[in-house]
Amino acid sequence: MTIKISGVPIGDKFPSYVIAEAGINHNGNLKIAKQLIRKAKSSGANAIKFQTFKSSDIALKVSPFYKILQKLELSGEDFGELSDCAKSNNITFLSTPFSFEAVDLLENLNVPAFKIASGDLTHIPLIEYVARKKKPIIISTGMATLNEIKSTIKTIESIKNKKILIMHSVSGYPTPENEVNLKVILNLKKIFRYPIGFSDNGNDNTVPLIAVALGGKIIEKHFTINKKMKGPDHRISAEPKQFKEMVKQIRKIEGMMGDGEKICQPSELKNRIEARRSIITKIPIKKNSKIIKEMIATKRPATGIEPKFYFNIIGKKIKKNLSAEKPIKWDDIK
Repeated sequence: MTIKISGVPIGDKFPSYVIAEAGINHNGNLKIAKQLIRKAKSSGANAIKFQTFKSSDIALKVSPFYKILQKLELSGEDFGELSDCAKSNNITFLSTPFSFEAVDLLENLNVPAFKIASGDLTHIPLIEYVARKKKPIIISTGMATLNEIKSTIKTIESIKNKKILIMHSVSGYPTPENEVNLKVILNLKKIFRYPIGFSDNGNDNTVPLIAVALGGKIIEKHFTINKKMKGPDHRISAEPKQFKEMVKQIRKIEGMMGDGEKICQPSELKNRIEARRSIITKIPIKKNSKIIKEMIATKRPATGIEPKFYFNIIGKKIKKNLSAEKPIKWDDIK
């Protein structure tokens, strides 16, 4: 299945869609958020994604996360400016809503798709609300079981929304290498007909590159201006230079993967002739002679009859005199 975000097709026949996950790496500063947009564009991302929330919508006031999140909030007006900034920089603006109000805000900004965070995979009321907007829904599956993913997909489908993109993810920050479990991508591709991708929570580019090689068609990577900035996600995020290199390598890998059709490639054409054999004369053969095994052999280059026809030409007559060590061609045979 192919799904479009801002007119860009996402599916098996198309390049991987790359999202710079700015998230909360703006540290509550609108100026930094706009800088992230500009840097994401120059780094080759298809889209930049933020998080739209009020701390009171996510955590109890007694929770240790409440005060952290409170410092990272942006206003509705801020998101309006970010949406405009993304448009002026020709990069798609996305954000993860954490409340019904956040969904409405983003809908009013005409976001082309919604993202469901891993932590809200089982938040059925929110998922139903998003699904009713009839826009593509990107689902992160960190911490989830397969049955939970199936249940969420079923919920969205029940609302007649089949614009679904599924992201394998592991919610470890950073994710231990032995827990990335990238074969899940292959498993999800077998089970679901929707585009499958990968949301990375690691420190380097290796994992998302492997994810692309395994068929991940939408890649999300945490993105920051500077890893040394204060905040929970900066240390696992890619700086612009690293992100740009990741995108470059993704495009390189996609070129290497090809279309899966086994054919002789242009670079092989010369070698195909030089390395393969043809049927040749071992000795001079006179006109009207019948070909016997003792007269022929198979040698390089492949400029004559292919060796697979060796037994077909035994007993055939030669049209003209042939000297030794010459490729036999079909025109030489009666």
